[in-house]
Amino acid sequence: MFSFSSVCVVVFVVLFPWSGLPSYVKHLSTVAGGFYALYLFFELHMVWVVLLSLLCYLILFLCRHSSNRATFLSITVLIYLLMGELHMMDTTTWHKMRGSQMVVAMKAISLAFDLDQGVVTNVPSPVEFMGYIYFVGTVIFGPWISFNSYREAIEGRKLSFSWIWKVCVSWVKSQLCLVISNCVAPYLFPYFIPIYGDKLLHNKTKRKIGGAVASWLLAYENALSFHFSNYFVGYLSETSTTLAGAGFTEEKDNLKWDMTVARPLHVEFPRSMVEVATSWNLPMSRWLSTYVFASARNLGTFPAILVTYAASALLHGLSFHLGAVLLSLAFITYVEHVLRRRLADILNACILSKKCQPNCTHKNKKAPWVYIINIAFSALAVFHLAYLGSLFNSSVDYMDDDEESGVANHTIQKWSELSWASHWVTFGCWVLYRIIL
Repeated sequence: MFSFSSVCVVVFVVLFPWSGLPSYVKHLSTVAGGFYALYLFFELHMVWVVLLSLLCYLILFLCRHSSNRATFLSITVLIYLLMGELHMMDTTTWHKMRGSQMVVAMKAISLAFDLDQGVVTNVPSPVEFMGYIYFVGTVIFGPWISFNSYREAIEGRKLSFSWIWKVCVSWVKSQLCLVISNCVAPYLFPYFIPIYGDKLLHNKTKRKIGGAVASWLLAYENALSFHFSNYFVGYLSETSTTLAGAGFTEEKDNLKWDMTVARPLHVEFPRSMVEVATSWNLPMSRWLSTYVFASARNLGTFPAILVTYAASALLHGLSFHLGAVLLSLAFITYVEHVLRRRLADILNACILSKKCQPNCTHKNKKAPWVYIINIAFSALAVFHLAYLGSLFNSSVDYMDDDEESGVANHTIQKWSELSWASHWVTFGCWVLYRIIL
């Protein structure tokens, strides 16, 4: 099915943006291409995505004279998503459309905020709004793009070698990540690090290594497989978005096709959990920072972080294990941030969660002990990633309504096997922060 939708994207790119047709025809073409892609993936279930988009435009139109369009629209989207999860259809089918529902919600909410803040001057026409929502390059795999980015893509850019090179490179990376996720990561230790013995190579259930060590190795395998499945979707979304003519930056006459959705090296070899959270999905991180965290900042830093992760959890769907991970991540990133900031002040060293600028005022920049501290926090971040990622495997990806309690039990069981270590370490870091405050 992806090949057909890819052809649809190519037709859109080659025929419409550079053809000099009226803008409304271009918008209609994106709607047609988006509908076609949605039908290929979801068939008649695509009607639920269409209903959400119609509802969003209705709210924008009814509140066109209000300065609180973002608030009204966010509440409406939240109610719709909750009703969809709980009442409108079975959980398995709904979760299959979760990615597209999330992209539609993020686009509509960001547009409402931009209208309230004057970034976008007028409520777009219905055909322009639907063209943005169903932009064929992002409607299935994402990522989120702003309304102004969509307008720039519709204007059309000249085909170039750098454009096709970006498409090819992103597609190859997506396939490599798919292979690693399904064929390498699940067998990382028994096949590539023979610590279990020859008799155990083909049967993970009989591993005779220490129980605690085996649990952590399995946790890391699950986490790594989950990570690369996310990179697969990220690179695939880069491919489709670039193929559709979006995802570029322009400085004077210099056009760069440089869309980046995820930074795998920053996740697998992180400086901090804060870096992991931002590098996991750069467009979504930018969306959460711009439209959620900034709006909740007046509540205080920690409440704003909780609101941001709660918004992310709601957009991803009602899932106990995902909510538990995101809530835990909120505490982990906050504690890490304040602890490292305090240590950086005390030691006058470049050990913040984010890498310092070259002109920072810290006295100690390249001392050996500065590198040791940063490496220790990097190792701690990998430890947290293995712990949090231990929950994600194919058996809990799609659960029916009556199986949600099984997801909760799975979460508690997995973290119990790991002695709730990440939570205890986070609590210890918070105690240390309070002592040295």
